Amino acid sequence: MRTVTIPTYGGPEVMLIADTPKPAPGPEDILVRVRAAGINRADAIQRQGQYPMPPGVGNILGLELAGEVDSVGANVDEWKPGDKVMGLVAEGAYAEYARMDRGLAVPMPAGWSFAEGAAVIEVFLTAQETVFGLGELKKRETLLVHAGGSGVGTAAIQMAKHQGSTVYFTAGDIGKVERLLALGADAGWNYKTHDFVEMAFNQSKGKGVDVIEDFVGAGAFMRNLALLKVRGRLIMVGTMGGNIDSFQMNVMMRKRLRILGFTLRAQSVNEKRALIKRFRARWLPALESGAIKPIVHATFPLEQVSEAHAMLERNENFGKIVLTID
Repeated sequence: MRTVTIPTYGGPEVMLIADTPKPAPGPEDILVRVRAAGINRADAIQRQGQYPMPPGVGNILGLELAGEVDSVGANVDEWKPGDKVMGLVAEGAYAEYARMDRGLAVPMPAGWSFAEGAAVIEVFLTAQETVFGLGELKKRETLLVHAGGSGVGTAAIQMAKHQGSTVYFTAGDIGKVERLLALGADAGWNYKTHDFVEMAFNQSKGKGVDVIEDFVGAGAFMRNLALLKVRGRLIMVGTMGGNIDSFQMNVMMRKRLRILGFTLRAQSVNEKRALIKRFRARWLPALESGAIKPIVHATFPLEQVSEAHAMLERNENFGKIVLTID
């Protein structure tokens, strides 16, 4: 089968298409004929050699996919060949076939394309567990999402508005700002031309925000703390602006803030099964009804994976970039 490999770490150009053996499902697995695979920032960091895989897992790129069940393991009775599924994998979504744990698969909504299915799980699960789990965002509270045009950003904004929360965001260009406002956000700003702290305080009439979803790290950390209300929650999901070496703890203590971190891939299979169960109960109905939706910016065939990664690293995407595998 065709598989994207990374024989050496580096830029998008290091990825190659290779022929590898078709895997067989384990007792608790389904084997999926992959039709589309979502591209995530974690994939690019892994390709650069900065995000090592957990022990016992290989090094094939790809954490989420959509496709058709090819075969099932000996202990699997809830899935059968031909079922259309989307879900998480430990590795290997950038391939024609991939093993998926039985509990990490989700039925694709009727009428969806495989590209839409591949654009859901990683970002909606991350938003679910950070904004609503760790952040405990409630109806009528206010959320600020950095990198609002990212896959997680577009998911979090829709989910928070669906709940009845107020949503602000930052983005890197006016086009993304306009599209996020059209998606339902209440206010947002180009962080390159506006001070988001000043703008958010003005928008909230001096109150600030309850929860911040941050992918930036050092570049926004102290400003985030300044903007949070008393008992506010800062959720750290990335460090695109660098790691935070130190900060002024008095602000955190005075406002009784909570600073929480999250990563998805390092969690155990049982932990991920619990995440999937919560997602199916709370958010899958809203996706099936169209109340919220995956945002697909572009699709690339497997052979153009380097071009897809280059687009991601230029931050051109609004929503997800997806590989299609014929």
